[in-house]
Amino acid sequence: MKIKDKVLESILWSIALPGFSQLLNGRLFKGTLFMILEFLININAHFNEIILLSFLGKIEEANARADYQWLMFYPCLYFFAMWDAFKEAGGGKKPYAYLPFVLSAYFVTTGIMFSARVKIYGVLLGSMWFPMLCVVPGLAVGFALKWTLNKL
Repeated sequence: MKIKDKVLESILWSIALPGFSQLLNGRLFKGTLFMILEFLININAHFNEIILLSFLGKIEEANARADYQWLMFYPCLYFFAMWDAFKEAGGGKKPYAYLPFVLSAYFVTTGIMFSARVKIYGVLLGSMWFPMLCVVPGLAVGFALKWTLNKL
């Protein structure tokens, strides 16, 4: 398997569930730890319920169910597990390759903090949709910063 294919496979499994990629790559302790942490945070934040309610359009109810103290841990675990999967699969060799992952974690965490109040065109997106949108500026700033630092 080509490195590019392995990197993509690892990222996609990590997106599905933090820890899957690590298990796939034989990192059993790390993969199990990521999965345990994911379940712990997911259950305590009521994240699956937030996802379900958000898909049903019950944004206010999803916001009310969210435990923000736990939910704010999720982006850091999620993006760190993706970074680790990316790196273990052979990616991340260039300087500052971690920046898009780190900045996405920062932006999504900040998005969670404001998600109960931010409206876009008068629509409240809530504790799932708004943080997901925050991935876009996180990646943009991360890639721009990586590009800039590599040009210096």
